[in-house]
Amino acid sequence: MDQPKGPSIATVIPVLNEVKHIESCLNALLHQTVSHESHMIIVMDGGSTDGTQERVQQLIERSKASSSPRLEIYDNPGMTVAHARNLSLDYLPDSVEYIIELIGHSTVESDHIEQRLKAWKVSENKAGHELAGVGCRVVKRTGELKGTEHWIEGCLASPFGHSDGQFSQFNENGPTQIPAFVMHRRTAIESVGGWDERFITSQDSELSMRLLDAGHALYRHPEPTVSMVKRTRLQQWWRMGHRYGFWRTKVLLKHPKRAQITEFLPLLGLVLMLSLFVSGQAMWWAPVPIYLAVLLIEGVRHSLQTRNISSVFGVPICLVMLHTSFTIGLADGLVRKGRSPKDRN
Repeated sequence: MDQPKGPSIATVIPVLNEVKHIESCLNALLHQTVSHESHMIIVMDGGSTDGTQERVQQLIERSKASSSPRLEIYDNPGMTVAHARNLSLDYLPDSVEYIIELIGHSTVESDHIEQRLKAWKVSENKAGHELAGVGCRVVKRTGELKGTEHWIEGCLASPFGHSDGQFSQFNENGPTQIPAFVMHRRTAIESVGGWDERFITSQDSELSMRLLDAGHALYRHPEPTVSMVKRTRLQQWWRMGHRYGFWRTKVLLKHPKRAQITEFLPLLGLVLMLSLFVSGQAMWWAPVPIYLAVLLIEGVRHSLQTRNISSVFGVPICLVMLHTSFTIGLADGLVRKGRSPKDRN
């Protein structure tokens, strides 16, 4: 059977009030080293009120006058990322074989699509045709970091501040359970029913688990990178940690075998302290200063690497906030239904 004519790769970008970042995101995708005919971009807008839709329309008109990939925008009445990605499947031409996940506050290098294709080929040589998706590496945003951005970047770069998921720093191509910003094989997504729209957050992790359970393989490769604008205020950081913990509980209730001991270390530390206290141990409080000393060392290490003196205390503060808010979120996820995130407000 002949391959349908048209782009073989589509980048899908769910957005909501991303006017500050969407132009740089789309400009990077509109000027790729691969043929513009092989790639298309779909923006799914969840009801932006800040001018995001108008900015995208301007870029659409501008792109028509040059040799650029197809750029389209559609409404996402469901507003969530899962709704957006499922709905985008209806708008993709039959020629599209691969779908790349991105977000409105991210940017990529000019050879990003080319690197994605190379990463897919290398991974497929190892995994075979069961390969369903290949993730990439998330790096800090371009430009000078300001204020708490140094602390948050240091926290996410720390082994105490990230898991093997979105912010994992890795250097080798290989299998993974939770790849970041995945390029999926379209047929694999469709074979498991797409994204679960009950998940307002962690929808990509949940999809990855269903793909693995169905016998597919997921890989990651360090060469393609995505630069992502992260939180800039401590209040946003706390909310993000709580949200991640909350929806992690929802994922684990559906996929309990995917739990990792590291997710529960703060809670286990609290249980240890209570056990020592109840048993009458005089040094029941000792885990706290040990914990804080370890985080302080991590802050000093990051400060020396980045030459940012404020990170000595800023990184430990962010780590404590992340561990605490994530743990509270885990507990909250057991008793409450989900709601739309507010950690970018």
